This record gives sequence, C-alpha cells and structure tokens, in this order.
Amino acid sequence: MPKQKLSPEAAKAKAERDLAAAKSPKRKQRKAENQVARRGFKKKGFNLRNKDVHHCPKTGKLMIVSVAKNRGNFGDGTKKEV
Repeated sequence: MPKQKLSPEAAKAKAERDLAAAKSPKRKQRKAENQVARRGFKKKGFNLRNKDVHHCPKTGKLMIVSVAKNRGNFGDGTKKEV
C-alpha cells in the first residue's frame, strides 16, 4: 500500500491526530483487552498468524479475524469508526 502524498504540514497534523486517537482512554482500554485475549488464544493453541483480535460491536465479544479485514473495518473504512 503506497504512502499518502501529503504536504509536510498535513503529514505533521495527521501524525498528531493519529497519536491523539491512539492515546485516547477508550483506545487504550481496547488495546489492553485485545493483548490479554490474544495471549489467551495463543495459550489455548490457536494459530494467530496474520490474525487480529477484534471487538465485535454487535455482540460486544472478541473474535479472531484476518488482519486485512480488521484494518479495512470489514469494507466500511475507518472514517466513521467509533
């Protein structure tokens, strides 16, 4: 996937926005939950190669999905992600 073609000012602003989103309390909590769940799945013998642990918004449960599907938000993109 090619890198976005942004001006230096836009790239800096995007980096700041991305960092702020990654450090939000909700994002930190989800990341911690996913790390614990991933270790648990690995301990149970699941093959996690090219897989992510995903928070399912409908059921509220964690599930294992491919990296590609999780990064693309299952075809919906990430602009409206909550």
